[in-house]
Amino acid sequence: MYRSIILGTGPAGLTAAIYLARANMKPLVIEGPEPGGQLTLTTEVENFPGFQDGIMGPELMDTMRKQAERFGAEFKRGWVTKVKLDKSPFTLLLEGSEELKTESLIISTGASAKMLGIPGEQKNIGKGVSTCATCDGFFFRGKKVVIIGGGDSAMEEATFLTKFASEVHIIHRRDDLRASKIMQDRAKSNDKITWGLDRTPLEIISGDKGVSGLKLKNNKTGEEEIVETDGIFVAIGHRPNTKFLEGQLKTDETGYILAEPGTTNTNIPGVFACGDVQDHKYRQAITAAGTGCMAAMDSEKFLEGNRFIDWSSSV
Repeated sequence: MYRSIILGTGPAGLTAAIYLARANMKPLVIEGPEPGGQLTLTTEVENFPGFQDGIMGPELMDTMRKQAERFGAEFKRGWVTKVKLDKSPFTLLLEGSEELKTESLIISTGASAKMLGIPGEQKNIGKGVSTCATCDGFFFRGKKVVIIGGGDSAMEEATFLTKFASEVHIIHRRDDLRASKIMQDRAKSNDKITWGLDRTPLEIISGDKGVSGLKLKNNKTGEEEIVETDGIFVAIGHRPNTKFLEGQLKTDETGYILAEPGTTNTNIPGVFACGDVQDHKYRQAITAAGTGCMAAMDSEKFLEGNRFIDWSSSV
């Protein structure tokens, strides 16, 4: 029986672990198949405060983990397949049928970027392929980049990248864009943005120095072509990692957990959400860490207001 269990080891989950461990709550942190979250796929992080010369993403996550361990947080590798939130203590089922019980639960399972699933994509993540213009745009100063997508996020990231790149080429598989008119107009009025509509990405081409081009199919003619580029930003959306909740928490129509304004409280007392699993707008390491701090403080307040019952005999 645990006082608090944290799901996820990205910036949100690890920050929550640091705060709860320092409060002597002895949290258990469950690591999924990608310990450290999306930052482990990022080469250099330059916008996380406190690191003047930047820091490698995996190193930042490892440092945060060690900090949590230093204060007494416990870590367990596993995959939560099911949760039972209808009564306290909450029950978590791990793969292999292991059962855990906890008085409070912090969900920081993040959101996964939707990928294209084409050759050359996975091996070049962090080597020219990115899913975050705000995170990686600076590294493409004066270079040619490609944005793949046709929604508001793609238009927003394309416009942002024009601050750094010499040319931004938008690729979309249809003739019409899904983005709102105001976002389309903003992108179309930018002289640095060029267009490749009605084209399907086929393969990401790379060499020793990383990405060098993108192979496309012209959907009208069937002809293939190669666009030379130094970087490719995939902007076709994110998918919150909430499937395992099976509808037990309130979410928006796309699956992001809804928290009470100004808190990390969900609709179930004792269950809290932080990081990208409840944030589809900012999606930054620093904002995730901030909500992780909030979740720990909200959880601590909840636990202090509820008399601790030793349920260990029933585990």
